Amino acid sequence: MNTLQEATAKEPQIPPSILVMEDEMSVAKGLELVLSEEGYRVDLAATGKDALERFNQKEFDLLVADLRLPDINGMEVIKQVKKKRPKTEVVVITGYASVPTAVDALKLGAFDYLPKPFTEDQIKIAVDGALKGKESIPSQEIIQRVALDEEEKLIQKQEVIRVLNRTAENAVFWKDLMERGSDALEGYRLSGEAKAAIVSGDLNWILENVGRLTPRQLDFIYARLEREAW
Repeated sequence: MNTLQEATAKEPQIPPSILVMEDEMSVAKGLELVLSEEGYRVDLAATGKDALERFNQKEFDLLVADLRLPDINGMEVIKQVKKKRPKTEVVVITGYASVPTAVDALKLGAFDYLPKPFTEDQIKIAVDGALKGKESIPSQEIIQRVALDEEEKLIQKQEVIRVLNRTAENAVFWKDLMERGSDALEGYRLSGEAKAAIVSGDLNWILENVGRLTPRQLDFIYARLEREAW
């Protein structure tokens, strides 16, 4: 090995830099921890405007982008970043995944599109693939993944409504659910998260994932919350 090769080999490798654009602080901090442990340099931006300002100040190798932000639509941020810095890779994360937004993100050059909630392994694989120049996942595979996620969320919504309708119509089931909790929900195709929301009366989760409900459908949730208060 000659002198130049030895010097080059000894030069410290600068780790890739990532900007996480996410307004939900718990998610942002979690991603910062996971990606920092992988050896990446991680910055956070809670708004689209903040993200664009940071891109004007320094270069990032990767943008991890949420789509729903308090100011600018995340897709618009991706579009502007790709226009100014086309080599910047993008991984989309969103709690409102849909086939149309997945198609739009892929057209803009996103490497991957992950519906929330995703696992640590999923985000690690997506980031690693994007930064190491691995071959992108076929668009059709990503779209199929998003379509399945949409279908599963619809099923969860329908099942939660079925349960709440039953509590409004059947006093025996109401009592059973109040006393036995998730054990009374056998036979329903509900995720652990959905069961926990019903049993604990997590109104925020239900409104976010199911939508607006009738007063009768909400009676059990309010009763559960009153019981917890006591």
